[in-house]
Amino acid sequence: MILSVPNMTCGHCKAAVEAAIEEVGGKAEVNLEDREVEISGLPEATVLAALKSAGYAAEVID
Repeated sequence: MILSVPNMTCGHCKAAVEAAIEEVGGKAEVNLEDREVEISGLPEATVLAALKSAGYAAEVID
């Protein structure tokens, strides 16, 4: 699944998003330039909740 994370703007944001996904047992492939994150193997609801609790709104785009 690919997510758009519009407020992910810097290296700290990237690290925070990766950490939030790792906490729920996933691995995130982050494209900071496009503000997109690719995640596999986790339910959509789990991913969105983890990012929301880390302060990042996300939308599934693929």
